[in-house]
Amino acid sequence: MTATGITEQRFQIEAGLRPEHREQAAAGYWDAFARKLRYPLGPRDKAIAFIRRVLNPGHAISAISDDNRFLGVAGFKTPKGAFVGGGIADLAAVYGMAGAVARGLLVSALERSCEDGTLLMDGVFVDARARGLGVGTGLLTAVERHAAATGLKRLRLDVIDTNPRARALYERQGFKPQSTQPIGILRHIFGFNSATTMVKEVGVVVR
Repeated sequence: MTATGITEQRFQIEAGLRPEHREQAAAGYWDAFARKLRYPLGPRDKAIAFIRRVLNPGHAISAISDDNRFLGVAGFKTPKGAFVGGGIADLAAVYGMAGAVARGLLVSALERSCEDGTLLMDGVFVDARARGLGVGTGLLTAVERHAAATGLKRLRLDVIDTNPRARALYERQGFKPQSTQPIGILRHIFGFNSATTMVKEVGVVVR
């Protein structure tokens, strides 16, 4: 048993997001990506309200402890939707119409399009209490299996230069950097200088 009360490696991975974990997932998503999203979606209470509103369980894979605690989630995006989607009406419901327009423009700068044969990751995070238990690896493995089961050939994600820990995990899982794009003056808004696109071919064994 660890100091947090979670027994090492005792968790399960499941498709979707349980309704009772929606609030935790929204708060966890914000905490994981607040530096990048602080201007488009902050302050924290409104950001969490917006994320909770637009979360799509059909585009998620969750990690759950044996006693049913939420440990983390991997979201993904397809042409049919995204884990964290929403539109101008959802923004307006939380921020008002004037705020929605400005925030919508900022959010659109972070949008990435889906490519044929590719599953696009839409955020992976692990609860701080569960780090070091293999949860992140388990989530990425499950996402790859989902991609294979749906006939997709590769996984794609973008990792920012200020998150070396995440990049190290992706590299251990077999993701390879493809290109790095600086964001120029937008770095003052989003808090990072560049994002690296990483790709993994589905079914490739990591050695």
